[in-house]
Amino acid sequence: MPTVPDVRAMAGSEPITMLTAYDAPTASLVEAAGVDVILVGDSVGNVSLGYDSTVPVTMDEMASRTGAVVRGTDEALVVADMPFLSVGASREKSVENAGRLIKEEGADAVKLECGPHTVELTEHLVNLGIPVQAHLGLTPQRVNQLGGHTRQGTDDEAAAEILELAERHEAAGAFSLVLEHVPSNLAAAVTEALDVPTIGIGAGPDTDGQVLVFNDVVGLSDWSPPFAERFGDVRGEMEGALDDYVDAVESGDYPGDDGGHEAEYDEFY
Repeated sequence: MPTVPDVRAMAGSEPITMLTAYDAPTASLVEAAGVDVILVGDSVGNVSLGYDSTVPVTMDEMASRTGAVVRGTDEALVVADMPFLSVGASREKSVENAGRLIKEEGADAVKLECGPHTVELTEHLVNLGIPVQAHLGLTPQRVNQLGGHTRQGTDDEAAAEILELAERHEAAGAFSLVLEHVPSNLAAAVTEALDVPTIGIGAGPDTDGQVLVFNDVVGLSDWSPPFAERFGDVRGEMEGALDDYVDAVESGDYPGDDGGHEAEYDEFY
């Protein structure tokens, strides 16, 4: 089973594979494929819970999904997202929420959408024994502040801030860093500057690993971001199976003559 030190040591060596999962059956499939890290992402809000963004996702929802993923895996490293406002309001509540995902639900680490306010918190959590994966660039929990899911770090000042925050979170003890929707040359510069691995999503080819949303990879979503490649058409397969089921029931082909498993009774009515 990959551990936090194992993932940290993968910087500059073999590519790290990371994929989201939100339930036990999916997590089992992801692990069987040999994925190194499973992220229980707050993207569950968009892809499974019917929300328009990740902002409404609650701690209870993340805890439930994290526990399900952990129960569906044996080997993969499970990282759980800290949802919007679960950290930052107070140190005590931040520790309580992060600790809940580790202690009660079995996650191996937590991921924080980062800014200047999470540097000290990262150090504090790490000192308490809670491994932290940092996340910079596009941080979807700030969608209302950003005005949309726009690319980040596109000018000198913004790029310099991302690089500085990456270095500060590494110094605070983060074992890896997700870079989302930033220019590829910025992602390459951050990767070069850090000793811990970078994992990109919409950040080009020069990070130490890649992460995508499960639904995008298998083609389950009806929409995917432009940087997400589809490797299958699960949605098409499901639509076909559901159409066939409805047709079979309506036509009487299912369950058919043997579908009832008739028993012999001496007297029934």
